[in-house]
Parts: sequence; C-alpha cells; structure tokens
Amino acid sequence: MFHRPVPGRRFAVAAVVLGLLGTLSACAWAVIEGYRSGPPATVAHVSVRPGGSTPLTGYAIRSAAEVKDPAKDVSSPGYPATGWYRTGPRSTVLAALLAHGVHPDPFRSTNQRRIPRAPFEVPWWYRADFFVTGTAQRTYLDFSGVVSAADVYVNGRRIAAAKDVTGLYTHHELDVTSRVRAGTNTVAFLVRPNDPAEHLTTGWLDWLPPPADRNMGLVRDVLVRRGGPVALRDAHVVTALDVPSLASADLTVRARARNDSGAPVTTTVTGTVGATRFTKTLTLAAHETRTVAFTPAGVHGLRLRAPRVWWPAGMGGQPLYALDLTASVDGTVSDTAHQSFGIRDVRAPLDADGARQYYVNGRKLLIKGAGWAPDEFLRWDRTYVEDRLKYALDLGLNTVRLEGHLEPDEFFDLADRHGILTLPGWECCGKWEGEVNGGEHGEPWSAADHAVAKASMAAEAARLRGHPSVISFLVGSDFAPDAETESEYLDALRAADWPVPVVSSATEDSSSPLLGRSGMKMTGPYDWVPPDYWYAKREGGATGFNAETGAGPDIPTLDTLRRMMTPGELDTLWKDPDAPQYHRSPSPAFRTLRIYDDALTGRYGAPTGLTDYVRKAQLAQYENVRAQFEAYGRNATDASRPATGVVHWMLNSGWTSLHWQLTDRYLDQGGAYFGAKKANEPLHVQYSYDDGSVVVVGNRHAPASGLTVRATLFGTDGGQRYDRTVRGVGVGGDGAHRDVLRLPDSVPGLPATYLLRLTLTGPSGKEVSRNVYWLSTRPDTLDWSRTDWYHTPTTGYADLTGLASMTRAAVSATASTVRSGGTATTRVTLRRTGGGTAPALLTDVHLVDGRGRPVLPVRWSDNEVSLWPGESVTLTATYREADLRGAAPRLRVSGWNTPERTVPAQ
Repeated sequence: MFHRPVPGRRFAVAAVVLGLLGTLSACAWAVIEGYRSGPPATVAHVSVRPGGSTPLTGYAIRSAAEVKDPAKDVSSPGYPATGWYRTGPRSTVLAALLAHGVHPDPFRSTNQRRIPRAPFEVPWWYRADFFVTGTAQRTYLDFSGVVSAADVYVNGRRIAAAKDVTGLYTHHELDVTSRVRAGTNTVAFLVRPNDPAEHLTTGWLDWLPPPADRNMGLVRDVLVRRGGPVALRDAHVVTALDVPSLASADLTVRARARNDSGAPVTTTVTGTVGATRFTKTLTLAAHETRTVAFTPAGVHGLRLRAPRVWWPAGMGGQPLYALDLTASVDGTVSDTAHQSFGIRDVRAPLDADGARQYYVNGRKLLIKGAGWAPDEFLRWDRTYVEDRLKYALDLGLNTVRLEGHLEPDEFFDLADRHGILTLPGWECCGKWEGEVNGGEHGEPWSAADHAVAKASMAAEAARLRGHPSVISFLVGSDFAPDAETESEYLDALRAADWPVPVVSSATEDSSSPLLGRSGMKMTGPYDWVPPDYWYAKREGGATGFNAETGAGPDIPTLDTLRRMMTPGELDTLWKDPDAPQYHRSPSPAFRTLRIYDDALTGRYGAPTGLTDYVRKAQLAQYENVRAQFEAYGRNATDASRPATGVVHWMLNSGWTSLHWQLTDRYLDQGGAYFGAKKANEPLHVQYSYDDGSVVVVGNRHAPASGLTVRATLFGTDGGQRYDRTVRGVGVGGDGAHRDVLRLPDSVPGLPATYLLRLTLTGPSGKEVSRNVYWLSTRPDTLDWSRTDWYHTPTTGYADLTGLASMTRAAVSATASTVRSGGTATTRVTLRRTGGGTAPALLTDVHLVDGRGRPVLPVRWSDNEVSLWPGESVTLTATYREADLRGAAPRLRVSGWNTPERTVPAQ
C-alpha cells in the first residue's frame, strides 16, 4: 500500500494505533480466567517413515506473565498446563482467545477496539507434545512462521534463542536428536511480542485496525522430521522451456545431500520425474554437505519432448509434474524428498515506455489482478481461501498480489491448481522498508536485521520457486531497497535458482542500483474518482502497470452491513459523511466517507435512508470498477503507452470493511463484484468514457468473427433516442480490441440522465455480451492540478439524478434447482413483465435460505442485469448444497426500480 509522506505522519499513525487499543483491567483478566478450559492438546504421533514429516497438531498457550514455573518444567513432558488455552497448529495468540470466546466478535461494531493491548506486551508460551516410537532415526524440528521471535525448548532444555529464531519468514531446522526420547516429548516456544515497525514480520498499517496482539504467535506448521544419517534438503527442479515453440523443455534436478553423522557415509541418491529415473552415488565426509545435480546432458529423459506446459487459467491447462528423490545408505532409505512443479516460462521486460510487460510461455499478458488480504488474525481456512480464489477466477482476473502476508504453502498449491498467477513481495511502511521509507513508519536496520532479511528472502525463494503460479517477487513495495539490501536479496535469490523476474518495487518513484526501474506505478487512486478518470493516460489511468489502485470505498450489501454494524452505526453511515468510520481505516486520510458520499449525493442525489444509500452505492461501485477494468482492457494493445497491468486495491479485506474490496468478508457480492465480472468477460462489448467509442475486446485466446454490435440510447423512461447496428465485426484474441462505432456528440431529445444498452451477438444471433450504462450529458470534471497521493478531486459531477424518476418495473422470476455430489445449481429465468416502457435497471438476484440469509459463496453466470420490456435472461447459480443449512433454496429479486420479492427455487 502506497503512502505519500505527510508531516507528522509517523506520530499520527502511532496515535491512531494507540487509540484503537485499550489497557488491561482487572475485569478483563477475570473474563480471560473464566474461559481457560478445553480438552488436552492432541499429541502428534510422528511418522516412522524415513524422510517423513509430521506437523504438531496443536498447542496449549498461556501468557508468560501468568506462568510462574521455570522454563525447564514448562517444556518437559507431563507438565499439567492447567488452565491453559488449547489451540490449533497455526494460531496467533488473539486468534486462540477469540476461539475460546474471551472477546466478542471483533468483526462487529467497535468490539475490536475494546480488546486490551497489555496482555500481548509480554511473551506467551506455546507448548505441544509429540510421540516417537524410537530414537534410532535422527529427529529435526522444521519451521517458519514465528511472529516475532521465540526461544525454543525441547524436553526441558533450550535449544535455540530468540535472537536466532526471529522473523516471520526465516526458516529454521533444529537437530533435536540428542534431546528426543522414545515415547512422549515436549516442544515449547516462548513467543515474543510483535511490532511491525521494529520486526521483520507482518503488519496492517491502514488496511484495517491492527489486532491487539499484532499477530504474535506461530502461524505456520511446525514439523517433526525423521531420517537416517544422510538428509536430503533443498530439492527442486529448474525448468527451461523452449519459447516460443514450446516443443521441448530441459529439466535440471538439484538437491543438497547432508551427512549428519560423525563418520564418512556413502549414499546413493535416486530420483524420478515421470517415467525418467536417475541415480548417483557419492561419499560424504562427516558433517559434509554437497549439491547433487542431474542434468539433461547426463540424463537423456530430463530433456522433455512435447512437455505438458502450465498456463494461467483461460490460456490453457495447469498440469503439474512430480519430483521424487531418495537417499539410501547401505540399501536402507535414509531420507526422501518430493516436489511438485510446473513447466512454464515467465518474462517481464520493460516496454518502450518503461512499463513492466509480462509474457507467459511467450504470449503477452495483461495482468488483471487484485490485492489479496488474509484473515486479520491469520487464521487459516483452506475452504475459505479456495472460495476467494475461485471468486477471482469468476471475476475474470488472472493474478493476485500479496504485499507481505505471504500465505502458507497450501495457498500456492491452490493457485497452481486453479491457474491463478501470484505476485508476492515484501510489504511497505514498516520495518521492511525502514532503511529507505523516508517519513513512513518503520525503524532503521541493524546488522542483525540484514541477516534476518537475507534469510527471509532465501527461505521464501526456496519455498515459492517451484510454484508455476508465482511470476515475480517484489523486493520492495512503496520504496526500492538500498544497494546493500538489494544485493543481499539478489544473492539469496540466485542461490535458490529463482526462476522468474525480480522487481525492485511496486512504485515508479524509485529505482534500485542493480534491478533499476520497477516498470510499475503506484499513483493511486485509493479514494473515490469518477469512471472517466480511468481513461486518462496519466496518474492512475489506464497506461503502464498500476500495482495497486481503486476508487476506495466499497459499501457492502445490506445483509453484510447489518451483520457488521449496529443500528445506530448504520444510521450514522448514511446520514453523516464526516463521521469517523471504524470499519474503513485507522488512517487519517481514510477515516471518513466524505469524498465518496459527496460524489454519491452529487451524482445520484441525497440518500433518503439506509436502503437508498446502499442501492446508490451499488450502482456507483458497479460503474466505477467496471470502468477501471474496461479502460485497462481497451488500452492494452495501444501502439503508444499501452496498459500492461492493473491490480485492483483490493480483492478482499481481512475483516468487515467499508472499502478496498470486490467481495466482502462473508463472500457476499455487490456492484463492485459484478462490475468487475462484466468488464472481464471473455468476449466483451464496452463503452469508452473518454471518446464515446464502442469497442469489442477479445479476452480469450481465439479470435472471433461474424459478430454484430448494437448500441441503443434511451431516456430513463425507456423511450429510444438513438439506435445503430454494425455487422460483420471481428476481433483478435489475447486482449485485442476493435473500435466499432462512436456515439454522436449530441442526440436530439436526450435527457440529462440517459441509458446506453450495448449488445454483442455471435454469427448464430445468440447474445454473447450485454452491457448497460447510465450516463449524463454533463460530464464529471476532474481537477488534475490538485491530485494528491490518494485521489484527484472532482469539481463537477455527472447528473445521474434522473434515475430517481424511473418508474417501477416488474420482473418475474421462475427457478429450479438440481443437486449432484454436494453441489447445487439453481437456474433462474428473469423476465421484464407488466406495463410501461422503463427497463428494470440493475436487477439483482440473491440466493437465500429459509430465513432469508444469503447462501454464500455462490458463483453466478451473471447478475445485476438490466432488462427492457419483454426481455428475459436465464442465470445460473452454483454453490454447496450444505450452505443451504437444510433449507430449500429461494431467490430474492430486487433492483434499482424493481420491488423486492422472494420466490422458491426448488
């Protein structure tokens, strides 16, 4: 996230954070004491297979301020841990407390503000048991994900100090063979408090109010690994795909063989990739480590003919290969290693205008992405994560950007499988950029910090390099690293055989000594701008690669608002634009909704109530997000200053938010979601706010021909004012566009507020794209001279108030549902019925259960559609049958000028 330095900003942010956090009281401690209960933590039974790894299954945790026993006792088997909290294998301290009901739902109202800070200013114990059947094998603890640092104990003895086990992303392997005994063993972590301004971990800054514990805890698996005298580590495959033919690929297999014994050992390393088998024998001196490599020159089968190439979704399939390695000593397996990998080629040169342009397997690609946010308390839920990734695909996006908050391995496995590209990198505005971030929050680095940063880079490079979904690493966000840090990062990346481009930062304002210009821009906006803003080739407009940008607020649906805010807060939401909104941001820049609300009133008219406010918000968010993606899509193949990438800020929020999201915390969908989905459909007809042109964009690979485009202008009464049809239209694929026609500058009888309906039909006459705009003869006026880091002021608003006078339009709905294998599909036909000439504008269909609650997640073929009298459309909704909670499905139909009604969908 980009923040222009402002006077006193560092102290302002600190004051905001402190203002969000309370102090511990005797009453609060009494509440905590009352919830200390639960079954004993499950003992992890460690695999006896050589090379096996077993995650710890959970912990008992407690504040060190309350534990009076010595560390030797706490970390020894049999310690009672009476009154400790039980939690899972990955948990922050606060996540554990929330699971035990210590605090009320932090996502509702201002509950989170009332969570005291003091309990998290001291270390916390994390204690777990594991069981091994014998001690003949060597035993290791393997982990990362410590926030912020920890002393580590095994069976009563400290085996690592916090000064050495520090940093969320550093990887640690501790040989505990001499400490482990047959039977039950104990590992304990004394986890230190976190401060993202002081530690190379993770933070939130202005994304959301930071959690009171600032995510201290263990947030990745801790593995117990077993093996013989020779360990295999760092196994990976370096792929070299022949581009552009894709006819062959060379594979190089590398691993480190490490002799952990005190005597020389001869080991045989055997591996397979598919049907290809290879082997090598080597002798290692005591405690020696050597790299083992297998190349196409030595193993004929590692030169693949007609390889199965991995593609982003929509461009091809996502096949994966598997590498399996075994190290044996005297015929006995000592260790094994496995890695999945994909074969693909990624390049990202700077184009003639200095913008970063990505190519995957030789094909140019417009990056259409959004920013990814994990759960605020870093709780891992695989199903929830996969649901959000499927939403990204449903939206027609191809990329998610992870600014810090680098998710666990399963996230990237899912991205590989679904074909979603990822842009991981370090985060801004805290310790990670403390050396270079000017007036931003974050402390300068010590020599120890440099060591942690380099170790973090090495660990994440080794973890991510085999995932074909990963297409870059951004070693800076708002600021590029300095020469020393950059060199350390690049050394670590080279040592890990990092296979894809490295980018110096996500901003155009700085470059690094070795990597040079980023080729990305971070010029905003982050708050409201009108739809025509996106078409200007300046600031955040559709040119170059915009690494994070969006029109700020995204007001959720009424269903979600009522879950996250009290009636009084909802009343303030629509009545008072100057009221601080806790569910927006702790940043002074985004504390209120004044800019957004002024635009909503200026363009659509003052809201008359909460429902009216929300329905106007959905129209505003639909038109704005649609325009953002349409502008970048149209300009992607321009000869001059083309658009090469856009990352909407953001895909989702880590909590219940009023801004920066295409889908809300509960996975409900509103105008922003369906505006993005419409803009990114495979074959798309769109209107250009800058010059009135009507354009067809081919977002799929194959070209299309024999298309017919029709553009019709209407008054809000439904009366037709202009109509033109163009036949025989063709458009190329891979983002090509075709200008089809230009609307006239003036049309007789066109009111100040009017509607534009675009339709695109194929050779058979079937409609393949429909797009409806609400427009004004009076344009929005931008004051570019007053542009700041988060928006460009609007001095005059388009007149869309005529929409308020649209007569009511009846829409009938008939639906049926089929179920198969736990998945349900509801098919609904909407028809504009009844009298009058007005269309039904932005008709929304919500799938609900027997109590009227939204069934989520759900993937619609289309939604928020507009129908003229006599028109009909059939939509499908796909969802998990279990999410109906045993009820029969129903459909709630409503729209801008359509009365709400609910119909059965059995």
